Amino acid sequence: MVDRKTAPEFKAIEHINLIKPEKKTLANGSEIFCFNSGDQELVRIEWVFTNLRFDPVKPLLNMATNSMLTDGTATLTAAEIADKVDFYGAFLSVDYGFEQSLVTLYSLTKHLGKTLPVVKDILTNSVFPQKELETFIRNQQQKLQVSLQKNDVVARRTFNKALYGNTIYGLTAELDTFNTLQRDDLLAHFKQMYQPSNCSIIIAGKVDADTLDLLADEFGSGWGNAATAADTTQPVIDRAAEHFYFIEKPEALQSAIRMGLPLINREHPDFPAVQVLNTVLGGYFGSRLMNNIREDKGYTYGIGSGITSHKQGGALFIATEVGADVCKAATIEIEKEVNRLKTDLVPDEELSLVRNYMLGSLLGSLENVFSHADKFKNLYFSGMDYAYYDRYAQVVKTVTADELLKLANRYLDFDQFYKVIVGKY
Repeated sequence: MVDRKTAPEFKAIEHINLIKPEKKTLANGSEIFCFNSGDQELVRIEWVFTNLRFDPVKPLLNMATNSMLTDGTATLTAAEIADKVDFYGAFLSVDYGFEQSLVTLYSLTKHLGKTLPVVKDILTNSVFPQKELETFIRNQQQKLQVSLQKNDVVARRTFNKALYGNTIYGLTAELDTFNTLQRDDLLAHFKQMYQPSNCSIIIAGKVDADTLDLLADEFGSGWGNAATAADTTQPVIDRAAEHFYFIEKPEALQSAIRMGLPLINREHPDFPAVQVLNTVLGGYFGSRLMNNIREDKGYTYGIGSGITSHKQGGALFIATEVGADVCKAATIEIEKEVNRLKTDLVPDEELSLVRNYMLGSLLGSLENVFSHADKFKNLYFSGMDYAYYDRYAQVVKTVTADELLKLANRYLDFDQFYKVIVGKY
């Protein structure tokens, strides 16, 4: 019988074992990374494209082009694409990110001979029908109208614009911005961005030699590069001089708070230790921000902090929604918690809890081969190797309270925080 009065024995995590991919480069320049593992005859294939240089005059091209890839090709309508994929029990999606855009296919290996040609048709023959473009614009404008009624959305947009300026990270589209989308621009963008030399193909699942050969044959021939290479450089970030933004909403019952400052990214040697510092501050449910502002003061249902890592740097942010009548009090408590990290050592018991949480989260995030492929993407597109995760785990296990205190004083200057309040203050 299980003794439910005794907690399971605690065991420290000694090492994180990650599956590493096999690599193959096709004649057209596209690279294939293969993660072979699992018992089910299922694969996930991702075609990853680096976004083109952000154009402030036509800021939505990266997002719109990727979003509309499945809206029709020279031979298939959007409905026919969906029917072909569904018929074979597969799943096809397109996903847009700040730095890369993805086309993802989940398919049984035995049906790849039927599903891969559909993806190739999308990547070589998408036509962005005018009618579909007009529908896309209307839908996006309607979604934006709804989103702009939410204080937290307005706060996030304002914060990103101040922190990242006129770059893809700081994009704050307005309703009229969608009217700049033109079919000819999407077609030109598509031809330059969606070419083999700008594509990394990542396949994960039960992958045998025949499956890999089928993928290489399908996307290694009949898919050529454009006359000009994809321009994936990005503008330099020009941050706002103003650090405080108050957008008043007199009828608001809750105020949204978002604040933070520019920070190092994953490539910096201090990054793993700064992640420990962030976790103490607001990176998990038992964090200091949660204990103070939710549990003790009752100002909010939830508050947290996080670190974003982009190619052009990173940022630390704190986000919450609080009762409108306690907004100013909440910001005072946030400042107290940030500054306490700069004056008081983190107690051993708290630091031990954070270590276990972070290492457990890392281990728990590796539940299947797809998760291992995701970890690889984080490294590969940051220009790093697998030594990063070994160093990350080692730093989490060994960073001291003294080191965290020094890091807090180095990076957390509350006077330099960008602060956004939407609602009442």
